[in-house]
Amino acid sequence: MFPALETEVKQESLPDPYEDFMYHHLQYYGYFKGHRGSLPTSATHQHVWKNNPRYLLSGSFGERQGMVPDPLQKEKLLYSLMLSSPLLKSRQLLHDEFGEVSPCLREPRDLFTFFSSSGPLQAPRWPIECEVIKENLHHIEWVPPQPEYFYQPTGNEKLPEIVGEEKGTVVFQLDSVPTGGSYFTSSRVGGKRGIIKELAVTLQGPEDKTLLFESRFESGNLQKAVRVDTYEYELTLRTDLYTNKHTQWFYFRVQNTRKDATYRFTIVNLLKPKSLYTIGMKPLMYSQLDAKTHNIGWRREGNEIRYYKNNRDDGQQAFYCLTWTIQFPHDQDTCFFAHFYPYTYTDLQCYLLSVANNPVQSRFCKLRTLCRSLAGNTVYLLTITNPSRTPQEAAAKKAVVLSARVHPGESNGSWIMKGFLDFILSNSPDAQLLRDIFVFKVVPMLNPDGVIVGNYRCSLAGRDLNRHYKTILKESFPCIWYTRNMIKRLLEEREVLLYCDFHGHSRKNNIFLYGCNNNDRKYWLHERVFPLMLSKNAPDKFSFHSCNFKVQKCKEGTGRVVMWRMGILNSYTMESTFGGSTLGNKRDTHFTTEDLKSLGYHVCDTLLDFCDPDRTKFMQCLTELKELLQQEIHKKFNELGQDMDLEGSWSDICLSDIESSTSGSDSSLSDGLPVHLLNVADELNQKKKMYKKKKKKLLQTRKQRNEQYQKNNWMQELKLTEDALSFQERAGFASSTLQKQPTFFRNSENASSSAMRNEKPRLNESRLHGRDKGTSLDPSKMPSLILTKNKERMQTEKPRSTVSCSPKRSTNSSQEPAPDMKSHWSRNRYPATKRGRAAMTVYPSLHIYTYP
Repeated sequence: MFPALETEVKQESLPDPYEDFMYHHLQYYGYFKGHRGSLPTSATHQHVWKNNPRYLLSGSFGERQGMVPDPLQKEKLLYSLMLSSPLLKSRQLLHDEFGEVSPCLREPRDLFTFFSSSGPLQAPRWPIECEVIKENLHHIEWVPPQPEYFYQPTGNEKLPEIVGEEKGTVVFQLDSVPTGGSYFTSSRVGGKRGIIKELAVTLQGPEDKTLLFESRFESGNLQKAVRVDTYEYELTLRTDLYTNKHTQWFYFRVQNTRKDATYRFTIVNLLKPKSLYTIGMKPLMYSQLDAKTHNIGWRREGNEIRYYKNNRDDGQQAFYCLTWTIQFPHDQDTCFFAHFYPYTYTDLQCYLLSVANNPVQSRFCKLRTLCRSLAGNTVYLLTITNPSRTPQEAAAKKAVVLSARVHPGESNGSWIMKGFLDFILSNSPDAQLLRDIFVFKVVPMLNPDGVIVGNYRCSLAGRDLNRHYKTILKESFPCIWYTRNMIKRLLEEREVLLYCDFHGHSRKNNIFLYGCNNNDRKYWLHERVFPLMLSKNAPDKFSFHSCNFKVQKCKEGTGRVVMWRMGILNSYTMESTFGGSTLGNKRDTHFTTEDLKSLGYHVCDTLLDFCDPDRTKFMQCLTELKELLQQEIHKKFNELGQDMDLEGSWSDICLSDIESSTSGSDSSLSDGLPVHLLNVADELNQKKKMYKKKKKKLLQTRKQRNEQYQKNNWMQELKLTEDALSFQERAGFASSTLQKQPTFFRNSENASSSAMRNEKPRLNESRLHGRDKGTSLDPSKMPSLILTKNKERMQTEKPRSTVSCSPKRSTNSSQEPAPDMKSHWSRNRYPATKRGRAAMTVYPSLHIYTYP
């Protein structure tokens, strides 16, 4: 079956179908570089192996010179012959350090092509509505030598009045930005086709002090800039694409700066009523001249910082403003402002490229494609573990799953992830130990589309992905669907010890975790051990008292809750602040990128403590947790003004009852179907309404048909009874009966009439409308029933009433009968008010008239 090296035998018969298939197969994958004639048939194989003395082998690896060869020697000889063939090109067989062939294969090729050291990075794909400038931005990493303290309000900060375009001049505005009502259709590298417009104003000369704004780059976000004074600007942020919500993240560029002037920027359309800017957080600024000349990167800047409610109400939702003043360090500088340290999709690709090209790290870090996003950008999956010596050792490893950037505007999650990867891929003894005992599955950027376009919370589906981990819509939410499916398969293979999704928080300082309370008494409080250990390893950054373990109904679709319900006990959302720390040595200072990366290291350190075979630390934390919980319960009862002995029953109290709800963002407005499916649903509803209007008669249900059938039977029986009664009246039967028994009717008037008033309406109505399912009308009893009713009616009439004695009935339906001959229905609708006339009970009209 292997291609021969050379042969003198010419094939005269037709080619073997199997050999023909193998020829095309090997040629397609690049493992065969010969001509068609150089590929022998099976018959040729036998001739070559038998007659060519070069091989010294029989046709079926039989005897050689009268000796039975060793099978291992035959196998080595076969491999050496294969490798010496000029017709084969294979890089699958491994060689040892002595150059000998090892009978095993390399790792299979990747299903998707990845970047290489010689080729360029994969360019980000943008929605076709977005204009993108042709510039590659790069910012250096830099750690400030001194702590950057929070801004301390003086109380004299100015609250600028928002004037808008009416009194200002628009100096920058994006065109054709897709918002609510539209939806994503397609993408391409570079975004919108055509020539990129120059949106900034044109300077009138060197003395023109107008700032030039730009945000059409990766992760940029600025919709509009209005100049309201010489050095004062009002800024409007762009909402998440295909939505009308979520304005928090900003990242834009300004040019044509002046050194000695004090500029004021005011963002006018923020949506959150609470913000870290109210308690001292400062914006970030980056100067390109400082970066080139002094190697200074992002830094906290700003004075007169205020966060307040916008005084211009559009009648729909309240907006909030952020204002600050700034002095630029240089003239004619290019500066950037950002809500937090940017970390773009290109930054991630550069980092992964360095890992893939590192010969040491690539041995235990396998880079794969998890899926493609809606726009076609790659969602990467890293599998990090040391090679195992035996299959049993590999199967015994537990798994740890980490992810970040499901919310694209929370870039602090990427910096924590970068710190984790830096440590776990290092040659530290602790990192090697972790790779020996764990399999790490890492998704460093879950929402690359949102990161690229500068969204704060949503994907291009216009929805918050962290509310859709239970989704079945693979095409609309591919990143989340494939992540959950990957974890589901991983749980079938091995135990997942920990799941953690890295996020950012805009209203609370420090770093903390959200977990899920465990109801199993065997593992009571175990989910709180890891956060407590982390707070001890990073006491100046991580706050255990800010952690929360309540599972709210509105959080059922988050990754934390879904993975917990799939069976991962230690399932967390890590929230890192956009601001800084209020703990220990870092109190009242902003976090830097180095602080966040150090937390990634502390996660690794805490994992070792958590899985230490010596359970001393674990049990100490568990004891401390019970004491803290007992104190919290006492505090709750004191707040309620109640005293309770908790010695024996305190552990039975539901933990969710003593915890407040998490203060995370409310994304209920971003739940539900993707925008494009909502439009489809609306169209279907409109078509249904149109169809209902055209439809003349709806099909009846079985219940309706049965009721109609019973009603028809009743009317038929009633008609037969009327005919029989008319015949009896003609014979004078009714008159003789009424004359013989006048006393009975007078004595029994009250009893019989009251009984009839109570029972007859229900009886007749129920039968007329088919509601009395359990009874049927007996036609034989109908004459006496109607006669009794008519006798009662006649007893209620006064002797002075005039009654017609004609035995014939009127057949003219249009003619109004005499007042005393009207049916009971009409008489009771208009009850008599004259003296001596009694009020009658409502009866259904039977249209039967009897005469005394």
